[in-house]
Amino acid sequence: MKIAVLYGGVSNEREVSISSSKGIMKALEKNGHDVIGIDFHPERLQEVIELNVDLVFIGLHGKHGEDGCVQGLLDMLGIPYVGSGVMASSVAMNKFKAKQLFEQVGIPVAKGEQYRMDQETNIDTVVNHIHTNFEFPFVIKPNREGSTVGLTIVRHESETKEAVKKAAENDLYILVEQFIKGKELTVPVLGEIHKEKSLPIIEIIPKNELYDYEAKYSVGGSEHIIPARIDEDLTEKIQAYAVLAHQVLGCETYSRADFLLTEEGIPYILEVNTLPGMTPTSLFPDAAKSIGISYEEMIEQIIQLSL
Repeated sequence: MKIAVLYGGVSNEREVSISSSKGIMKALEKNGHDVIGIDFHPERLQEVIELNVDLVFIGLHGKHGEDGCVQGLLDMLGIPYVGSGVMASSVAMNKFKAKQLFEQVGIPVAKGEQYRMDQETNIDTVVNHIHTNFEFPFVIKPNREGSTVGLTIVRHESETKEAVKKAAENDLYILVEQFIKGKELTVPVLGEIHKEKSLPIIEIIPKNELYDYEAKYSVGGSEHIIPARIDEDLTEKIQAYAVLAHQVLGCETYSRADFLLTEEGIPYILEVNTLPGMTPTSLFPDAAKSIGISYEEMIEQIIQLSL
């Protein structure tokens, strides 16, 4: 087939997208497809509008790629694409809205609150509200951003205002959540609609205190243990939660759900990634590899499921 790969983009995750897409394009070529790479930019939409391809593989991450914008453009053009549609992409990107849906279907979520940070917002009022409603430590982050961009773990009152400003630099809305201390887990989900299955759960041991941008994308930044060191019952429960989260958002083909597992055995869902990273250090390919699916086979499965 003739397949276009959209990569790059304008979000803070541009470099991750480029790295992911290099692997995707190489795998597609190895699988015999005719591949076109497009460094996507909202000011160069003509490159997408004039596409004459069988399918688009979206290798973008973050804003204007993972949030439903590109999906809506491709829908209007009548070009099929890999992964979730407009609604699922948009809602998954909005962490606060996604959490509300997860809570409705019984998936544990951390206590959280969303704040709009426009020019008229009084930062001191927001800070006071946070201090009234949250115990230390808590997390402040942009509501619609990935890869821990703009995220701060606030441990002292004096740090709150700066953390609010940092998160607001990346989004109009910020999200405050109670800090959950626990084991970092992630669960890839793959399959046809209503027939999705979870791949093995990955336990992540970051080299830094926080599983941040560096830990995620630097070689040796974190250790992946597959399958995660948890018992069978808990494994099945978390895998079921991941599939349920995928379905309640309306995701298609593939996704990856991130969890924090407390010592008490409660798996709190953090978010669902509708376009999981596909870099050499990424989690989804690692989980597939652990059950004998090569990178090229995984990419081809995603293509066939999308069709």
